[in-house]
Amino acid sequence: MNIIKEFIKEEDGIGVVEIILILVILIALVLLFKNEITAIVKNAFSTIKTDSSTIIDD
Repeated sequence: MNIIKEFIKEEDGIGVVEIILILVILIALVLLFKNEITAIVKNAFSTIKTDSSTIIDD
């Protein structure tokens, strides 16, 4: 009976489970919003390229 009580009280694996759940949720969000994230990144790099060309030309 003490073995069962000690097993229930043990919390070492809880942190690992929390991290795995957070990673699964983040991956799911990235997959859901893949197109939007891609558009935002492309727009950001396009703006950087345009602005850097303007700075170099001046």
